[in-house]
Amino acid sequence: MDLESGIYQNHVKESWRTVLTLAYQSLGVVYGDLSTSPLYVYKNTFAEDIDHSETNEEIFGVLSFVFWTLTLVPLLKYVFIVLRADDNGEGGTFALYSLLCRHAKVNSLPSFQSADEDLSTYKKDISSPAPSTFGARLKSTLEKYRVLQRFLLVLALLGACMVIGDGILTPAISVFSAVSGVELAMEKEHHKYVEVPVACIILIALFALQHYGTHRVGFLFAPVVITWLFCISAIGVYNIFHWNPHVYQALSPHHMYKFLKKTQRGGWMSLGGILLCITGSEAMFADLGHFSQLSIKIAFTSIVYPSLILAYMGQAAYLSKHHDIRNDYSVGFYVSVPEKLRWPVLVIAIMAAVVGSQAIITGTFSIIKQCSALGCFPRVKIVHTSSKFHGQIYIPEINWTLMLLCLAVTIGFRDTKRMGNASGLAVITVMLVTTCLMSLVIVLCWHRSVLLAICFVLFFGTIEALYFSASLIKFLEGAWVPIALSFIFMVVMCVWHYGTLKKYEFDVQNKVSVDWLLGIGPSLGIIRVRGMGLIHTELVSGIPAIFSHFVTNLPAFHQVLVFLCVKSVPVPHVKHEERFLVGHIGPREYRMYRCIVRYGYRDAHKDDLQFENDLVCSIAEYIRTGTNSADNDSTKLSEDMFVVGTPSTHLDGIQMCEDNGPDGETSGPSELREIRSPPVITPRKRVRFVIPESPKIDKGAREELRELMEAREAGIAYILGHSHVRAKQGSSLIKKVVINLGYDFLRRNCRAPTYALSAPHASTLEVGMVYHV
Repeated sequence: MDLESGIYQNHVKESWRTVLTLAYQSLGVVYGDLSTSPLYVYKNTFAEDIDHSETNEEIFGVLSFVFWTLTLVPLLKYVFIVLRADDNGEGGTFALYSLLCRHAKVNSLPSFQSADEDLSTYKKDISSPAPSTFGARLKSTLEKYRVLQRFLLVLALLGACMVIGDGILTPAISVFSAVSGVELAMEKEHHKYVEVPVACIILIALFALQHYGTHRVGFLFAPVVITWLFCISAIGVYNIFHWNPHVYQALSPHHMYKFLKKTQRGGWMSLGGILLCITGSEAMFADLGHFSQLSIKIAFTSIVYPSLILAYMGQAAYLSKHHDIRNDYSVGFYVSVPEKLRWPVLVIAIMAAVVGSQAIITGTFSIIKQCSALGCFPRVKIVHTSSKFHGQIYIPEINWTLMLLCLAVTIGFRDTKRMGNASGLAVITVMLVTTCLMSLVIVLCWHRSVLLAICFVLFFGTIEALYFSASLIKFLEGAWVPIALSFIFMVVMCVWHYGTLKKYEFDVQNKVSVDWLLGIGPSLGIIRVRGMGLIHTELVSGIPAIFSHFVTNLPAFHQVLVFLCVKSVPVPHVKHEERFLVGHIGPREYRMYRCIVRYGYRDAHKDDLQFENDLVCSIAEYIRTGTNSADNDSTKLSEDMFVVGTPSTHLDGIQMCEDNGPDGETSGPSELREIRSPPVITPRKRVRFVIPESPKIDKGAREELRELMEAREAGIAYILGHSHVRAKQGSSLIKKVVINLGYDFLRRNCRAPTYALSAPHASTLEVGMVYHV
């Protein structure tokens, strides 16, 4: 139930019915992972480092740690502070990074233009700090030093890599912990042979069903999680009143002191298990774009938080009266469940674990899509599983990679202890990254005192650093897994980003001027052929070297030439009316245009026939509206770009119709058919522009529109660049390895750009060129 980002924005005033509906839906999407943590917290905490003794100091100390950790991190940090740092309604690590990029101009996208700053979503709530403040000095320092900008990017990528690692580890530990309930119903020597196969079967089914999209079974998510929360809270209340009504006294922070004083190093190492009680807290912020701040706050404070506290108190109450440690599951979740309810609870737990795993897998898809949009991850196939909700995506390559790694973790570890060590390190690292980025947001974006930012870092950073150290000490006992996984993904991201940056810099350095293109016509005898030539380029100005390479070897191009640049900007969404930037290249009679299509990092890219029609209509609307009428000087060579938007945003403007009849006649008012292509002898597709009666357009614009329509009717030819990137002579060994081996391997094995996949093969022309960077 992954709702489309942008439908319910935080700044939109919502009715209480809408808020409560979103709060209900968020229970299934956001809190699936967090709500299943009682399955394994106590079991992991008491795995080896500490014992459950008769004095109950250990169990009460753990309960006190769990209570205050849940109160300070998810409730205080995320619900009341971090949720307010949204990026136009979006949340997550990359949302914070995007917010900082716009306030401090540390953007890593090389194709950034000053026109992008005029986007309404870019300008929202942006103001510069007072010149004499610390925020102003910090901003200038970040903008001045390139190394700090790269460090900020690496920090954001580290958070993204750990989210991907969490997408591997969370399904493994959630499903395995849920399935472990069979150990109480079978003999000890047999249950271990059942747990792993059953968990693997459930995981394979979970990943195999991803391509259907969550919207098909999404309506079940919230009821499953609500049922699970009701079960664990009801069982918790029963255990409290039945076994130890005074367990509430353990919530006192004094028990934490007594716990650490008695257990010392063992207690500190056991914090890695206690940490698991907040796994999934980051989802409250990461999934913010699908819901709203208020709905997430209501769901957590009114349902999730009380249910979890009651569940942990109930387990502690049961364990305080049961000290028999004959088996290794004596402190597990299911031992505190009344025997008659164990099988029903087991079924609900498995369903809740699947829902929680589904949420983190979808979140992994989203973070990889954001990384790819910002040029930090190789191109992958992104399938939109819902026509209504663009937030629902499926990435086949990533899905099967996650499945194989998840199965490897499950089969390799075969116990929740090492899985918990690995998952805990991934979770706490993401939280530390969020804390660091939030401190910068407090100063640069909120313009608050630097003391407030320091207090935020010291308070929450100290808590998270304590848990981080306890997780890191378990490096050889499973914590190496997220480090190894994040290292691999980090290398892939950095190599791809570096290669992409160097490739773009080569394009910029070797681009040719417009007057060169216009000047070579007489010397080479360039001729114009019928049709429209669509040249895909990453440049936002100038002529790409790959096109000059094509023209000098084949001196002919189409009667209408469009240089198309599809790029991402550091905002989550770009409005349709601001999507297209259109301008002339050279004098208008040369019929050469530049069109820049801007997408946010969470927008759905469209590369189909409708996109082509939108592109042509936007150029036609640019011609009709007279934005270039003042530039009658035929020698003008500058490129002034104008925001046109998409045809859906200017319904009173030009619309395009296609006729399939031999005579091209269609029904409709004849006065609207102002410009039509000349008749042809053979039956073919006819194209016409429907132009509003007013304002009237001049003769030059009318002729330009006619030629554009004729070119569209003749067909579109796609001229694509096929570059081979190599390190230039004299480069260092590291650069040669990164470019010639790493980047080349990724480029050859990643997906082609979506426009290359959607372009008809019969109309595609690839131009090869070697880039020495």
